[in-house]
Formats: sequence, structure tokens, C-alpha cells
Amino acid sequence: MTGDEKKQLLQFLDLASDFLGTGYRGEREEYHIDDDRPRDVAGSDSLEAIAEEVRACQACKLCQGRHKAVPGEGVSQPLVMVIGEGPGADEDSTGRPFVGRAGQLLDKMLAAINLDRNTNCFIANVVKCRPPNNRDPEQDEIAACAPFLQRQLALLKPRAILTVGRVPTQALLGTAEGISRLRGRFFEYQGIPLLPTYHPSALLRDEGLKRPAWEDLKQLRAFLNSPDKDGRIPPHASGAVGSVSGVGTYSGTSSIGNTDPLEEQN
Repeated sequence: MTGDEKKQLLQFLDLASDFLGTGYRGEREEYHIDDDRPRDVAGSDSLEAIAEEVRACQACKLCQGRHKAVPGEGVSQPLVMVIGEGPGADEDSTGRPFVGRAGQLLDKMLAAINLDRNTNCFIANVVKCRPPNNRDPEQDEIAACAPFLQRQLALLKPRAILTVGRVPTQALLGTAEGISRLRGRFFEYQGIPLLPTYHPSALLRDEGLKRPAWEDLKQLRAFLNSPDKDGRIPPHASGAVGSVSGVGTYSGTSSIGNTDPLEEQN
């Protein structure tokens, strides 16, 4: 691993420790870590190589019950990386992310703002194997998969991250706040704007969540339509990884109108 990769992993584990402890980001000294492999080797990483390693991974107990690991899928230069919590039964049987009822709704949600996993998105999860009975991933399982997610982010360099649901949002931001408080506000994760929203399965259970989810999607589309293409987070939405302060909404314009297509989805 390169020094930067190890530093990112240690920072992720620090955030997880803070989340499980006080629920707040703690202050730590800057890490100074050397590479243990040449940078030209690190630069040869690929999505295919990561996927092969994911399928062979036995770093945590989730490997014992899986049928197929789910590395993720999408384009190699996405506008948006969508990050969920973990595979369900349909994903475990196919090896593809978000293909069940919730996944079908996610595809419709993305299509409503001109996004698609086949053209301008990449979809993945914080854990790559299905937790038993669809329980929440445990901290050691998230930590075991963290290097895969970090490598994918380093390769994909998305303009924005959309986290769907409480688990991936809390894991990446290192906070114990609920998704209802976090959704609809831009945060920053490793210099990338991150917008949390509800998980599609929550929308299937509670019709009342579709309207706020649609507002989140419109905000993401407005940001993507903005003239600022250098990857900076939206105005009034600043803050370091794990910080839940200094965040805000984006008030740019969107070309998708105000009609809520999620109201028609069941």
C-alpha cells in the first residue's frame, strides 16, 4: 500500500472508533506514513483488480455465508458514486448491487435526475458481502471492506457521492446522527461533496419519505448542473471528514422541474 492509502485507512478506522465511543470526531495528530510499494505499482490499480480481490476476500466473517460478493458496478468515470450499506438477498445471488425492489426504485430515482449506472454512475456498498438476515453491518466488517471502497474512490474520482441510508452515511462521516438530520445537506468526504438521502427501501416502507428524498435528488442535480466543475463542495457546505458542522444546502437551479416522480413509484 502507498502511504496515502494507509493514511486514509487509519483515518477511517479512527472515525469508526470515535463513532462507537463518544459519537464525535476526536482530535488526532497528523499521520506521516511511508509507502510499502512503489507508486507506479499503486498507479496500476484497477476496478477489475479490486473486484477480483473482493470476490476472494476472507477478511471478515461475512465471507462465510455469502453466495457472491458484490464489488459494485457502473462506469469508470462517474459523475456520482452511490454508496449503500450492503448487499441483500437478490444482490447476494447475482453479485450485482441494488437489483432487488429497492434497487429498481434506486434506478428510477437516479433516472429522474438524468443519472444511470450504465452511463454516469457507479454503485457500491460499505460492505461487499451480505450480512446475515440483512442486519446492519458490524464495525469490524465495515473496517475490513474500507480499503476496497477507498481504492474505488481513488480510481473513480466522482464529482459527488450520494449515500443512501443511515449506515453508509454514518460510516463515512463518522457520526451517530440519524439520517433524518443528515439528509439534504452537503458534507465533504476526502474532498468530494457528499449528499446523504434515505435508502430506497425506507421509501418503499414509508410513502411519506418520498417527497424529502425527491428534494434531495433535485439538490444533487442542481449541484451537478452548476458551472463549478472543479469538484468543490457547494456554497455554505464546508467541513472535514467526520464533521457534521459547517454544512448546508445547495440553492442552484435544476432542469428537472418540480413534479415528484417518486410519488408514482411503488
